[in-house]
Amino acid sequence: MESSLPPTPFDAVVDPEPIEAAVRSGRPVPKADEFAAQIKETADKLLRDGAARGDVKLVATAVRELRYCFKVFAAYRGTRKAVVFGSARTKADHPAYAAAEVFGRRIVEEGWMAITGAGSGIMEAGHKGAGRDRSFGLNILLPFEQSANPVVHGDPKLVTLRYFFTRKLMFIKEADAVVLFPGGFGTHDEAYEALTLVQTGKSHIFPIVMVDEPGGSYWKMWERFVEDALVARGYISPHDLRLFRVTDSVEEAIKEVTGFYRVYHSMRYVRGSLVLRLRSKLSDRLLERIGWGFGDILAGGKFEQVGALPEEANEPELADLPRLKFRFDRHGIGRLRQLIDAINAEA
Repeated sequence: MESSLPPTPFDAVVDPEPIEAAVRSGRPVPKADEFAAQIKETADKLLRDGAARGDVKLVATAVRELRYCFKVFAAYRGTRKAVVFGSARTKADHPAYAAAEVFGRRIVEEGWMAITGAGSGIMEAGHKGAGRDRSFGLNILLPFEQSANPVVHGDPKLVTLRYFFTRKLMFIKEADAVVLFPGGFGTHDEAYEALTLVQTGKSHIFPIVMVDEPGGSYWKMWERFVEDALVARGYISPHDLRLFRVTDSVEEAIKEVTGFYRVYHSMRYVRGSLVLRLRSKLSDRLLERIGWGFGDILAGGKFEQVGALPEEANEPELADLPRLKFRFDRHGIGRLRQLIDAINAEA
């Protein structure tokens, strides 16, 4: 089941101030070649600044890696993708391995593709379930442990990266969902990366699911820690608990991932307003409920149903989708997730 998605998920993420400034002033919105010129200008400034060879090499490698990743993913822009994380050390006879393999198979049956770190263990399981044709691999050069698994080895959708930060960027940029199985430091690093970027509004919002093996308690213990040590001490809001879901059922994980897009499609900031693109128009009754139930996340004004805005003309494939437009205060991301859940529940 293919779907038409926004061409660049990060357009919905970071408020593109230079673009908005151009729109407000009536100047033309910068084109791709103008941004490319900025990259070249920045490279010249590095040399003019006398940057160290190692620093210039870092920038050059990062840009080269990202350019190649963009090329690989470009052909699959219209397909939803689930990022699967978990330990490279999980053995093939472990229940978590079996669960990850089932998840990979089930998410493909829903029309999605799977992205993993391309290593062994949970990553291999996710790829095995999804199959080579529906799998992406973002491998990382390490002095130990990390070589591409046999499912994606040699596949053109496998990319090997030198830097963790470029790899992390690609995971989040391409993610329509992040699904985490038990793992070590790296798995928790990716979990907190996804949660932090969504919570702070630096990423488009997407479902984050922690999957225990059947009857397992790995993520349940982590969830208790979050509640007892973070929420109880005021380090995060209670609403932030809505940004993730813990389960020991693969089917529940599939429902959480796919159900998020039942009505909600994508988001984008336009002239200071958040625009939620939807698969169907909201009923007057639901719009009224949203107005009195979620007024606390407004920075002024009200919730409005609108059509495609002129600033969205670069996404013609989404022109027919109805929109919910409002001035979001950008603080209550957990409440925004609750809003999206309320919209999806009406389907």
